[in-house]
Amino acid sequence: MCQSLTLVLNKIICGDAIAEMKKLPDKSIDLIVTSPPYNLKNSTGNGMKDGRGGKWQNAALVNGYATYDDNMPYDKYIKWQRDCLSEMMRLIPESGAIFYNHKWRVQNGLIQDRREIIDGFPVRQIIIWRRKGGINFNAGYFLPTYEVIYLIAKPKFKLAPHANAHGDVWEFMQEQKNGHPAPFPVPLVERIISSTTAQIVLDPFIGSGTTAVAARNLQRDFIGIEISQEYCKLAKRRLTECLKLRHTPNQLLLMN
Repeated sequence: MCQSLTLVLNKIICGDAIAEMKKLPDKSIDLIVTSPPYNLKNSTGNGMKDGRGGKWQNAALVNGYATYDDNMPYDKYIKWQRDCLSEMMRLIPESGAIFYNHKWRVQNGLIQDRREIIDGFPVRQIIIWRRKGGINFNAGYFLPTYEVIYLIAKPKFKLAPHANAHGDVWEFMQEQKNGHPAPFPVPLVERIISSTTAQIVLDPFIGSGTTAVAARNLQRDFIGIEISQEYCKLAKRRLTECLKLRHTPNQLLLMN
């Protein structure tokens, strides 16, 4: 049964992404901005398995994402992400869009470009998010320094006035001081949201709350979904701090 948006607007919902999206009405979300878990532990490389898995303190990604171990069989991961995208498509109107961030990687010596996930969805453009630095565990290819953002758009989606002046390669530094092992940078999400006229923004994998912070910075409404209780609490703290800095009443509730 669908629930009223007023019950979840500007709130973090702690729950399963697909289950919670199913509760939202058709065509009720103007814009979706998200970055799902990358299934990094299901990798042929050894960097994520031997304690060298990242620049974060204690190699945080080696432990997965809080309660999610980031290690699904690949075929199940593909199905899960396609099911997620199908729900997202149901939620956006004919003028809506999904900005879906993912990471290409080499598996068994061949590039894995996520086409199995996005095949059949209306991908209009690929945006390159160029990060700075990084670490490479494999002598067989050059250091990866970018991730991709798929712009999946319905037919009537248009950018906000003048937003089409941005190029399709965006350089944003990774966020360093964050309890989540792989957070979005706030300026990146602000670029996406401000490039649209969307008033309601959904992130079904909201993690530490970056999409919510960016939406509120731009005076847009948001809905966030996150399965980890730990990250739900982290997102709530970040929003509280953000709203205090902006002298805005804190209307956030943590939903269980």
